[in-house]
Amino acid sequence: MVKRLITGIVYMLVLVAFFLLKIYVHILCFDLLVVIFSVCGTIEMLRAFGDRIHISQKIIVGILAPLVIVCFVVSDEIFKLTATPPTVDPDLGYIPNTNYSAHLTFVVFIGALALLFGMMVFAHEKVSLESTGCALLALMYPSVFLLVLAGCNHMPEYSEISVIYVFAICPIADSFAFLFGKLFGKRVPAKLAPNVSPNKTLIGGLGGLIGGAFGAAAIFFLYYGLLGDMNFRWGNFVFFIALGILTAAFAEFGDLVESAIKRKLGIKDMGKCLPGHGGVLDRIDSSLYASLIVCLVCVARIMLTRWIA
Repeated sequence: MVKRLITGIVYMLVLVAFFLLKIYVHILCFDLLVVIFSVCGTIEMLRAFGDRIHISQKIIVGILAPLVIVCFVVSDEIFKLTATPPTVDPDLGYIPNTNYSAHLTFVVFIGALALLFGMMVFAHEKVSLESTGCALLALMYPSVFLLVLAGCNHMPEYSEISVIYVFAICPIADSFAFLFGKLFGKRVPAKLAPNVSPNKTLIGGLGGLIGGAFGAAAIFFLYYGLLGDMNFRWGNFVFFIALGILTAAFAEFGDLVESAIKRKLGIKDMGKCLPGHGGVLDRIDSSLYASLIVCLVCVARIMLTRWIA
């Protein structure tokens, strides 16, 4: 328990340090943390699969999974540094600048898939459909989810708040879920997902959602307080609370997804590098799914706001 607490504190300090570097130094500093998560998480996945994945496929996944994220962050940053004001052509009319970082990233990712499929030709006797399927899973989890987190980091608006949501709501929701499970689990013993994680209860899941709302309210007042703008706006407050509840729900589901993967593989933890927590994936599993809903909602709000304007 002590090891888990110390590791948790160190992990939070690392997150805060990289977040401050993102704000006061450069946005790429936080991307570096995302890439580190990708490298460590991919290695853990490949180790967990063991002999189910051929060594040639492991090399491809180990290199290309983090490279997809690197491709996105570098190409997006190059676009920002080289972008020129939109032009007006007499024949074509208004010509906006187009950021092709998403296109390039997509091509690199599909190229990784094509290479894994191609290994069934180049190493037909050594590579099977099963090993290819396992390699595809290791390629996508966690790196594709972390690519979304990098997208949150590079959003033109809500970048800071989205990162805060992903990494603050998850532990708060988890703490509330644990507390509600301990206090009310015996009275309401219904399980959330008995075949995947027998210790998680429905009442604990409800506690996690309440924790998400509580954490979102705290973030709202802290965020606008630091900005010196405490004009209370119900619209923003409701948005923060709703997103907090959704983030907590997705975080809980992300935790269950990794539990399901570990059960299928017959292992307890994805790694051992974090005392009391297991591996990096055991620490960020809920954040992976949380980033999906945070990015989706924030981008949708940006687009809606611009469309209305």
